[in-house]
Amino acid sequence: MYKFLHKRFSTTIIFSISTFLITLLTISITLGIYIGLSKLGFNKWWFTPNVLSFFLVLFFISFFVGALLSFLVGRIPMKPIAKLIGAIDTLASGDYNIRLPKRKMAAYQCLSESFNRLAEELGNTEMLRSDFINDFSHEFKTPIVSIKGFAKLLKNNNLSELERNEYLDIIIEESSRLATLSTNVLNLNKLERQTILTEMSEINLAELIRRVILLTESKWSKKQIVLDINLQEINYLCDPTLLSQLCINLIDNAIKFSGEKGEISIQLYKHHESILFMVQDNGCGMNEEVLPHIYTKFYQGDTSHSTEGNGLGLSVATRIVTLYHGKIEVDSAIGTGSTFTVSLPIG
Repeated sequence: MYKFLHKRFSTTIIFSISTFLITLLTISITLGIYIGLSKLGFNKWWFTPNVLSFFLVLFFISFFVGALLSFLVGRIPMKPIAKLIGAIDTLASGDYNIRLPKRKMAAYQCLSESFNRLAEELGNTEMLRSDFINDFSHEFKTPIVSIKGFAKLLKNNNLSELERNEYLDIIIEESSRLATLSTNVLNLNKLERQTILTEMSEINLAELIRRVILLTESKWSKKQIVLDINLQEINYLCDPTLLSQLCINLIDNAIKFSGEKGEISIQLYKHHESILFMVQDNGCGMNEEVLPHIYTKFYQGDTSHSTEGNGLGLSVATRIVTLYHGKIEVDSAIGTGSTFTVSLPIG
């Protein structure tokens, strides 16, 4: 706020001083011209002691002198404005590399910094949009190519029943992957547009998490994963659908990266003025290079794509936590597993 007021104050001073100088110079030059012409005796009827003629002459001289001075002096403070207009036109044409040079005057320096920050943010947004389209195209194209390939193989009449069923299972799996990807993209797009929480109701968080655990039973029982569940009974005013989605994504993520007969700890409890929800696994873990990118859309630390997923689960989870003005943190190391901690403010 102080910086904003400082910018406005500096700009006001510049234009006030410019106006004052133009006015002062106009008056001084006009009087000088009038006195000079009077002494030379030009057009004596102008300079008779007639008040009307005096003001008429003074007006015309002031008009022309003021217009000339305004044109000359006005070019100095307006030069950066003209450059700014040109830079904005360049920015509008799609060139986000344009930058304004810094100037000594505080107001113009702030103007340059604001414009350069705007150009940089627009460039970053364009880069993210381009990356999103490329990543989405890749993730969407891969299962389609797979489905097409195995559908062609199914046209072979010499296939055994076992091979036919195997190819059909792959087609079903890839179709499910496409459906999940589409659903996640739509959910994320909806969440990014959402700014306020609606459909709020008071629910038992422990009960909600227990339902999520039952929903994912087929996945963790298939890997024979042992669950350590410690849930405090807490009533919370929230959107149950969003909270369920958050819990599903975190628990599903832990199952995905846990090995056979692994262990997952799920905890819920109050801590000071917050509610903490923790999901801990003893899976492969993540290194320091992967950790900064795990919330990025479509990012997958497993570059081999041996684990199922499309890199949107944690992006969705992060957005939900942000809507609740909460925090999500991760503690992970290679070989020791990962711990995700969600902190939601009470009230």
